[in-house]
Order: sequence, then structure tokens, then C-alpha cells
Amino acid sequence: MTSTETGADHTVRRATAADVAAVKAVTDAAYHPYIARIGVVPQPMEADHAANIAAGLVHVTGNPEVTGLVVLEARPDHLFLDSIAVHPAAHGRGVGRALLAFVDEHARGLGLPEVRLYTNALMWENQKIYPRYGYEVVERRVDGPYDRVHYRKRLTRI
Repeated sequence: MTSTETGADHTVRRATAADVAAVKAVTDAAYHPYIARIGVVPQPMEADHAANIAAGLVHVTGNPEVTGLVVLEARPDHLFLDSIAVHPAAHGRGVGRALLAFVDEHARGLGLPEVRLYTNALMWENQKIYPRYGYEVVERRVDGPYDRVHYRKRLTRI
């Protein structure tokens, strides 16, 4: 998929072993500002990026440099969006929008009826973004040190 608005190429591809450092760098840049706010390191920053990439869970966008990524896990009744990260230097360029559209397409391609995700309750920016893309709040739950707002998006067949 290509963004005609910005002229930027937002083609999403499966990450490879060569992308491990870039995936870590984008994830760290995207989530680092939240450490002080939530009082803990966000879980995506502690992920085993190499293992996630080897398992085929990570998809990236950006050419030639990775500007954004999603970590996806297919489950029996939904696609779990474990993490979405856009490098701060790429904010406002349609990267996040392209990634969320890819997530929907990927779930449909797998025959899954919905996408689920969660975000930290103190990441209020996300709580404004997700509803604009069709996500609805399912519940708020504390998981260890994380106070999370859980979302789902029911997909229609296209």
C-alpha cells in the first residue's frame, strides 16, 4: 500500500533477521518517552525482537530505513496486535495509518473476524487514536505493573 497523500512508500513487509537492529531502534524510540509517565519500561521495549522476527510475527514499513512496525500474533478467534511503533521522526506521515490498515488486511486474509490490542491507561494519545480506526474499549485491567485498556475491532468482510 502506498500513501498518495505524502508520496511516501508505506509498503509493509515481513521483517527479516537483517531488520533486528532497526526494529529495536524504532521500538525504543517510540516507547521511550512513556517510561517516565508510566513508571516502568513498556513491554515492547523488553521484547525479544530477534525471536519475534524469526517467528514471523513482525512486519515493517519504510524504505530504505524502517520507520514503523507491527508485531502480530494470530490466535484462534482474533489477530492480536501486540505492538505498533512508529519512529517519532516519521510521525504525521501516514505510517501508523498504513500499519493499521495492514493489520486489518492481514486479519481478513487469515479469516479472523477481529483484531484485539491493549494500551497502557497512561498512554492517553493511543486512547484517542484507536477509536478513530474503529476500535472499541472492551475492558480495563491491571496486569502486573501495567494498567491496560483492552480494545477490539470487529472486521467486516470486503
